[in-house]
Amino acid sequence: MRPLRAAGPAVVLLALGALPGARAQAQQGLSSVTATTPIDVDRLLARAEADERQLGAELDDARPKLEITRKRIIGRGRSYYRLVRAGLLPAGGGFDALVDHAAHVERTRRALTRDVVAEGALAKRIGELEGKLARVREGRAPLEVQREALHRARAALQEADERRSAFSRAFETSVRPDAVAIYGTDFGPAPDARAGFRSLRGRLPFPIAGRAEVNRVNHGGGPGVELLAPTGTVVRSVAAGRVSFSDRYDDYGLTVILDHGDHYYTLYASLGSNDVHVGDSVPAGARLGTVGSTDGRPTHLYFELRHNASTLDPAPWLGL
Repeated sequence: MRPLRAAGPAVVLLALGALPGARAQAQQGLSSVTATTPIDVDRLLARAEADERQLGAELDDARPKLEITRKRIIGRGRSYYRLVRAGLLPAGGGFDALVDHAAHVERTRRALTRDVVAEGALAKRIGELEGKLARVREGRAPLEVQREALHRARAALQEADERRSAFSRAFETSVRPDAVAIYGTDFGPAPDARAGFRSLRGRLPFPIAGRAEVNRVNHGGGPGVELLAPTGTVVRSVAAGRVSFSDRYDDYGLTVILDHGDHYYTLYASLGSNDVHVGDSVPAGARLGTVGSTDGRPTHLYFELRHNASTLDPAPWLGL
């Protein structure tokens, strides 16, 4: 389709009734994280934490015992060495002294042997405990990542639900805006105070001033227009209204919805930036945001017109 001269920038139709749904995407993300439920993950983590505490307590008990045993081995080893070095020297004290000396040597040897065996057993047990603790911690790490992913996915679902609810509420009520002033000369005459937004049919201004490529589209079952303008081009309100939605919504990116009264709404989607907040009253021609870009290339901006729950063909309103 050949480009048309329009008094406004690129804005695209948003087929509100057939949006893909962030909740479905978030649910897909949740199922891709793991087949394990959050309760299972929490239970496994609790078990891992309990095992880690138990193993840590056993290690805290075994390590001092090993240190004490090793110090005792050193002390008894020195004593045993001195006793063995003494040899038959106690024989000068008589037979009884020699017998006592030999018995002392044997007792020291046996005690030293027991200490060496105990040291080996303690060292082996500590090695086993450290190995188990390492495996528990190794298995706990992915569980913690999994739990965090599940919590983020649940938060994403909640956020998607809240945005969907806010988006739906944007079309539930309509009030006649207080301001009806026209911003600049590019946005045509003010609507008739009695006819309101309906009086703009056939002369509704485009949401950007200057030249833009305009295409009529039928997106998701609803008619609208798709415009292409340079990145950063200012997007303006086509008529006075109240901001009923200003946030990211599903695959349509940054979106602003204006309530023009009498249940007439205009929607501006895929914005690069937004400069208004929910509840703001804006005059015609007020700055809503700018045209965005993708990888440095201008993106299409979507524009849609609604009355009550019905999507209206904006072309007759825009004079296309």
